[in-house]
Amino acid sequence: MTHSSIAFLFPGQGSQAVGMGGALAVSHPAAKRVFEEVNDALGENLFVIMQNGPDDQIRMTRNAQPALFATSMAAVRVLEAELGASLTACGGMAAGHSLGEYSALAAAGSLSIIDGARLLRQRGEAMQSAVPVGEGAMAAVLGADESQIKGILDEARFRGLVQIANDNAPGQIVISGASAAVDAAIEIAKTAGLRRVIKLPVSAPFHCDLMAPAAAIMREALAAANFSDAAIPVYCNVTAAAETNAVKLQENLLAQITARVRWRESLIAMRTAGAEKFVELGTGKVLSGLVKRGIEAKAIVNLDGPDDLDSVLAQM
Repeated sequence: MTHSSIAFLFPGQGSQAVGMGGALAVSHPAAKRVFEEVNDALGENLFVIMQNGPDDQIRMTRNAQPALFATSMAAVRVLEAELGASLTACGGMAAGHSLGEYSALAAAGSLSIIDGARLLRQRGEAMQSAVPVGEGAMAAVLGADESQIKGILDEARFRGLVQIANDNAPGQIVISGASAAVDAAIEIAKTAGLRRVIKLPVSAPFHCDLMAPAAAIMREALAAANFSDAAIPVYCNVTAAAETNAVKLQENLLAQITARVRWRESLIAMRTAGAEKFVELGTGKVLSGLVKRGIEAKAIVNLDGPDDLDSVLAQM
C-alpha cells in the first residue's frame, strides 16, 4: 500500500563525483545489475569512468547525465530489494531536479532504465553542443527574491539573453544565458548590494532559450522512446504540479530543456499534497539541503551508499 507521506527526490547535474555508485555496486547485486544495464544501453563502460575518472570526464555533460541517472536507479533497486516491494508501493510521489526528472519517471515506472540512459546521453550531447563553449554561462544569486532578480535581468539584457534557470529554494535562484549578459547581471547585482553572486563552473547555459537547438534534437528522441503512465504522481520541473499521464510527462521533459526548474514550488506542492518525509536517491545531498531551506519536513534522508540504508529504511 502506498505511503502518501513519502516523497522520493532525484538529483541533477552538479552532484556527480568520481567513485559515485561504487560502494552500492560492491555491496548489492541489484545495484551492479543497473550499472551493467546502463553500460549495455550506451555501448560503453560508463561505470569505469564513474569509478576512475578523471574528474573532467565525469563532469562532461554527456557522461554526467547518464551517470547520475544510473546511480539514482541503482539506489532505487537496492531500496526495492531491501523492502521486498516496488518503490511505487512504498511512496506517494516523486520529483527530480532537471535530469533527475528522468530518474523520477523511471522510478515511477514511466520509463525504462535503457531508454532513460540513452535519452540522457543524447540530452547531454545535445545540450553541450547547443551553444559554443564560452558563449554561455550560469550564475547563482543568493539572498534575493524573484522580483529583485527580474529587475536585474531586465537591465542586463542589453548584453544578450539572460533568464532565470532554477528557482531552487528561498533566496537561491540561478540565472542562465549569454556570457556577456550573465556577466552584466552579476555586476548589476553586486552594485545593488547583492554580494553573494557566484558564477557556476558549467559548460553550457542550461534551462534557457539558448537551449532551443537541444530541444529540437530531443523532440525526436523523446518521441521515439516508450513512455507509460506513472504509477505515482511525478511533480514536473516546468509545472511544479503532479502528473501521471505518459504524454504529458513526455511533453514536460521536452519543455524543461529551455524552461526554468521550478524546484522551490515543487517542494511546496508536494508538502501541500501531504509529503512529510523526503528520501533523496542518488549521489550527494544537494536536494536534501534544498528541502531543509524550503519547507518543513518530519524526515529528510538520502541513499547514496550502503551506510545510508538503515536511516532510509527507518523512515519507510
